[in-house]
Amino acid sequence: MSTGEDGAQLQCCVTVEQLNSSGQATRRQVIRKATVILGRNEFQEMLLRLHDGKIPQNYRLKDFQLFTKFVREGKCTVKFIPENTQLLMSNCPPDQLSLFLRTLSIKHQAGKSSKATSEREKLKACLPRSFEAISPLQQKDIQKVNELRGKVTAPKGLADRTNRGGAVAGAGQQVKRSRSEANFSPVKANPTKKPILSLPTRRLNKAQAAVLSAVLSGKNVFFTGSAGTGKSFLLKRIIGSLPPKSTFATASTGVAACHIGGTTLHSFAGIGSGSAPLQQCIEMAQRPRVLQHWTSCQHLIIDEVSMVEAQFFDKLESVARSVRRSTAPFGGIQLIVCGDFLQLPPVSKGKEKASFCFQARCWRKVIQLNLELTEVRRQTDQSFISLLQAVRVGRVTAEVTAKLLQSAYHQIERDGILATRLCTHKDDVELTNENKLQQLPGSARVFEALDSDPALVRTIDTHSPVGRIIQLKVGAQVMLTKNLDVARGLVNGARGVVVDFESGKHGHPRVRFLCGVTEVLKPERWVFKSGGGIHLSRQQLPLKLAWAISIHKSQGMTLDCVEISLARVFESGQAYVALSRARSLEGLRVMDFDPHVVRADPDVLVYYKKLRKERLLMQASMDDFVGNKENSW
Repeated sequence: MSTGEDGAQLQCCVTVEQLNSSGQATRRQVIRKATVILGRNEFQEMLLRLHDGKIPQNYRLKDFQLFTKFVREGKCTVKFIPENTQLLMSNCPPDQLSLFLRTLSIKHQAGKSSKATSEREKLKACLPRSFEAISPLQQKDIQKVNELRGKVTAPKGLADRTNRGGAVAGAGQQVKRSRSEANFSPVKANPTKKPILSLPTRRLNKAQAAVLSAVLSGKNVFFTGSAGTGKSFLLKRIIGSLPPKSTFATASTGVAACHIGGTTLHSFAGIGSGSAPLQQCIEMAQRPRVLQHWTSCQHLIIDEVSMVEAQFFDKLESVARSVRRSTAPFGGIQLIVCGDFLQLPPVSKGKEKASFCFQARCWRKVIQLNLELTEVRRQTDQSFISLLQAVRVGRVTAEVTAKLLQSAYHQIERDGILATRLCTHKDDVELTNENKLQQLPGSARVFEALDSDPALVRTIDTHSPVGRIIQLKVGAQVMLTKNLDVARGLVNGARGVVVDFESGKHGHPRVRFLCGVTEVLKPERWVFKSGGGIHLSRQQLPLKLAWAISIHKSQGMTLDCVEISLARVFESGQAYVALSRARSLEGLRVMDFDPHVVRADPDVLVYYKKLRKERLLMQASMDDFVGNKENSW
């Protein structure tokens, strides 16, 4: 599979529709495995080439329109006005589609300054027909477009529109859309207000790129790394690089699933807790809607795998082989598994200790490649990173103990924003937040969520990072639950305090954040999949009360000022998860620290030691191989 990193090529499903004068499709051709390439002909004119593996079709990118509302779902329509033809692209890897459209847009706009060759000149030139794939986006292309935008204000009525992702609609009248396009909306924007374009800044590091490359080559991959090494960021990139129809993103918990826009592993599998006998689980997985998941899935992503129990994983593997009628491991599904076994373990049932996923019988047979991310991005202070790495493996030196004991005296409150207390038990969290809110003067403002299906409120609650009801007062300590503007510090986990409410019937809260920004917060929408592939959504303020939060619910968050009581820690890895939420040692206060609560599971330590040994051996043999090759040359 092509990674499409240069933005000039896509592999997806394409439906070609020939339209009549009223915009209805009169002829339709479906190409399930099509290659779409951006290129130039012998006169340097931009073309879109559609290849079905037999005869390529070329379309000139001159007068055209784009419909890009569903790009995040891997869909887009390109309408060629002179030909009265449209290409409906679907099942495109979303990130590649975005890059493709961005490349198309910028190259098209940058080329507008060049003088067009007339039909007469083309005939006189007598050049042989050619097609050359377009070069990747470069800074000079973006510079040229920004210069053109600075000089030109589009005249009224010219349909040269640019959306946030940079896709364009070529000049020409908008026609009535056919029914097949009804889901797509034309790009809309104010032509006088065009954003300054730039190349994307955040790139994958070497280790992250190696994981993505292994995934795109079709390998079953497990990748791990300590807290803050960008596992979730990488996972989103992987999801965006795979075809949506056959990719299922899952996680062991609802909150983790919501972070990556997926569903819970249990919901995907459709076998309940997995405690039933295998034959019964197979029957449950053969119910129509569940079976459709299993049969259409080609790539299964599992996040926070540390909380998936070995027996459940073995059961899934057997179910996959049975319902997919395949003897290949996991029924031939490609697995992309992610997590840190030194963080939260599976929940034990009764007194018996739950087994980790890597202890499953099928683990070694299923996972072909183990990779580790080592570059910590959450924290920047090297001494704090070293302290966290020691705690992660259960090693508490005198120096670590001294630093954590000293942190009890840290004054981390400022601008009326108090520290968030991380608790080991959910009940403590609810009690603390309710009591603190009641103690504030005045009456509470109540904000009720708008749910897509009120009958499924319990399912939505499981997945959603925000509650159905949020009660707020001036002075309420709150936390942002969504990335709104990363550049300004408005990120998931950002801490703030409610300073007042807007007037009017909605009365949205104005929040002052620790990063220095004061912002009026309006409802945001979360969309998640539930069992049977149903899309559910919740529209609610992206806030939660933040006097206290549970360690389990804090996974994946970065907290600015956090207070931790570790006295009631009851699981291995729990102390590490809590401490590693802090952005810095200065923003951390640990109450009643006891070195004995820091524990790493011995089975996990042995497993990771073995993984590293295998990796070093593999690296050494690769180096020898390369060395021998060079000597033989």
